[in-house]
Amino acid sequence: MRILGLDYGEKKIGAAICDELGMTAQGLPTIIRKSRKHDWDILDNLIKSYNVEKIVVGYPVRLDGSEGVQCEKVNRFSAQLKKTFSLPVIKWPETLSTKEAEEILIKSGIHWKKRKEKIDKIAACLILQEYLDSIAK
Repeated sequence: MRILGLDYGEKKIGAAICDELGMTAQGLPTIIRKSRKHDWDILDNLIKSYNVEKIVVGYPVRLDGSEGVQCEKVNRFSAQLKKTFSLPVIKWPETLSTKEAEEILIKSGIHWKKRKEKIDKIAACLILQEYLDSIAK
């Protein structure tokens, strides 16, 4: 089963896909948001190209578990994904995934300009991999 992982943001959407066995997440090019049509066209292409059967979207709950403004945006985005593509959409807690992605890139010695380009993809990989690990148990 191929699962698409997304790290939703207002300017960019990080994307990752799992292997055919559903064991590992690999990063896909980050979607630079331009317009709703542009974003949905890219997502449609990814879903068709990889035969995606499920989508996991990072859900940015606060450290105390409460939902903030960004959760409302992810809820709307997730509902639209489900409606548009008729696929199951799982909202997966992603607290601090971007911070963790940045730490990974820093430890890897990636220059700050390159980190900025890769951070959303890495965050999407972390979200998807955590989800994959949870269902493997």
